[in-house]
Amino acid sequence: MSKLIIVESPTKVKTIKKYLGNDYDVTASMGHVRDLPAARLSVDIKNDFAPKYAVIKGKEALVKELKEKVAESDYVYLATDPDREGEAISWHLAALLGLDTDKKNRITFHEITKSGIEAGMKEPRLIDMDLVNAQQARRILDRLVGYKLSPFISQKIRRGLSAGRVQSVAVRLIVDRENEIRAFKPEEYWSLDAKFTAPCRKMFSASFTGDETGKVKITTKEQADSYIARLDGAKYTVTSLKKGTRKKNPAPPFITSTLQQEASRKLGFQPQRTMRTAQELYEGVDVAGIGTTGLITYMRTDSLRISEEARAAANQYIAEAFGEKYLPEKPRYFKSGSNAQDGHEAIRPATPSITPERVKDSLTSDQYKLYNLIWKRFMASLMASCVQDTVKLEIAGANEKDAAEGKYCLFTAAGYSVRFDGFTKVYEISDDESKGSLLPEIKVGDTAKLKELIPSQHFTSPPPRFTEASLVKEFEEKGIGRPSTYSTIITTIVKRNYVKRESKQFVPTELGEATTKLLKEKFPRIVNVKFTAQMEDMLDRVDSGDIDYVSVLDDFYGEFEKSLDKAKAEMKDVKIQLEEDITDIPCEKCGRMMVIKTGRYGRFLACPGYPECKNAKPLVLETNAKCPKCGAKVIERKTKRGYTFYGCSNWPGCDFMTWDKPTDEICPQCGKSLFKKKGGVVECLNEGCGYTKKSARKGKKTDE
Repeated sequence: MSKLIIVESPTKVKTIKKYLGNDYDVTASMGHVRDLPAARLSVDIKNDFAPKYAVIKGKEALVKELKEKVAESDYVYLATDPDREGEAISWHLAALLGLDTDKKNRITFHEITKSGIEAGMKEPRLIDMDLVNAQQARRILDRLVGYKLSPFISQKIRRGLSAGRVQSVAVRLIVDRENEIRAFKPEEYWSLDAKFTAPCRKMFSASFTGDETGKVKITTKEQADSYIARLDGAKYTVTSLKKGTRKKNPAPPFITSTLQQEASRKLGFQPQRTMRTAQELYEGVDVAGIGTTGLITYMRTDSLRISEEARAAANQYIAEAFGEKYLPEKPRYFKSGSNAQDGHEAIRPATPSITPERVKDSLTSDQYKLYNLIWKRFMASLMASCVQDTVKLEIAGANEKDAAEGKYCLFTAAGYSVRFDGFTKVYEISDDESKGSLLPEIKVGDTAKLKELIPSQHFTSPPPRFTEASLVKEFEEKGIGRPSTYSTIITTIVKRNYVKRESKQFVPTELGEATTKLLKEKFPRIVNVKFTAQMEDMLDRVDSGDIDYVSVLDDFYGEFEKSLDKAKAEMKDVKIQLEEDITDIPCEKCGRMMVIKTGRYGRFLACPGYPECKNAKPLVLETNAKCPKCGAKVIERKTKRGYTFYGCSNWPGCDFMTWDKPTDEICPQCGKSLFKKKGGVVECLNEGCGYTKKSARKGKKTDE
């Protein structure tokens, strides 16, 4: 009896075949096979928003091949990814391939290991139409917003713009934060830090916290000077000493959002890089001595659940590697968020006993770094707490006169030492990696000798700009999008030039600010954070079968359509001009400064005097490098698919081109321009020179 299994990714095929044997044929759909065609809206609004699906362009041959395989098989299993998207792909496959949706032909693999595949095969089920409808609702919502709103903002701001339901809210977060920073007014405050010597002659530091009236915040230099004057000739006595013990508990294992945040903080990975690498680890890696196997569980999850089988395996490893004392007295369980989809586990190593060092030589650098992070975080989450001995002391300083009147200045010092390292033997969360500080032996009544009193002026800081990690955290806290979409959201808003990266922080462009302002004025619900989060809740309710997805679409579209009609009427003859589109290049025909416009084939220069002056020409982006062949300027160019390359401005007279990025540096051997390759290597492209060096990192010398 021939059995066919259809998965999404071809990288899973080899692993699954290995574990199931020759009785099964395994093939891949290569992701989605059917979608809403891009050339039109493809949603029948008047007929309950019925979607008009079609085979994705370029996948006709694949669908034909799948149909042939289905015809040759006695039974077909749909084993697409275990999430909403995967459920929808299975449904689309069933529709295209003529499969019976009343049969239990849907299986899911939460880990691509022998046990994970065997477990999935034991529990075939029906396609979950609630999950499918939740995905359909999201797809249709995004299509309605994108195809109805994009033409409007393109007409009013710049041709070629596109609006996204969730992406627009993400841009608003960044714009609002920038406005907070601009409006911020710093407030002055002062600190008084003291260095003391204990009776045992060891030095320690303490900070001013208040006086006899209670806690005090010093806000001016005059106030700081007055306290310094009060302490002239003061005697410092330890008035309070509190010793205690505190437990520091491990962070839970990763979910999608926390993995993206921690990989950004610790590894410098952008979310897209994190998810791509995690996908590789999930789908299977050829490990020496083991063979091809999945190393982690499914990486799109917001659940903190851990299977008892995995817990037992991890506990066994912890006991053997570190000792029984590193296991907690009671097993540690973590509670998932209220709206978490609990169909998956947390992200964890599929086989806890497979350590990062064991597989290091079989992984790429990115795969090893991420697997090491996931493995350590999971192991630490099941380990005993770190136990710390704490000490806090207060020192009162007063001269004779103040002491007689009951006046004093209070300084506080605190420190801790580690009694038992617990989970920190394996993993430290990124925002708490400071080492313990020890205070010298001292007791109440002891006199501390002042060595130095240091006043310092400070100013309050504005809220920081978002980084990759903090933006993902904001998405999660505000309920914007789903963890699986965070990477795509960030990539999209950068690619569309609504925001840009500056020193790993997000800054809105003028285009992003203008678009956000327009949407806030005319479509307040679209960029309303709470409304977007409520939409996610509604999709979750569709997912759980509580409400019908058509009603969600109907409620949304009625208000949206009214706002769009009103905006079109109010802005009939309005065109928003952006300063960033104006160049310093004069028009040869009329003298006006030319502007950058976007057309069907990309950006170009045009005279703003159109239609009186119709002058237009290609936009040439010059670099500081010179062609190694003829010495002319090297300019930036684009392929038909939008990829950037660099070529000689004398083309076609000179055929020099390269994918390597030009630098401002000159080759010390031949005097030609140097180019930077991927991987950080800088080299001379002058034929016969051969000069090369490593690119200098910030704060490090260049190795030639």
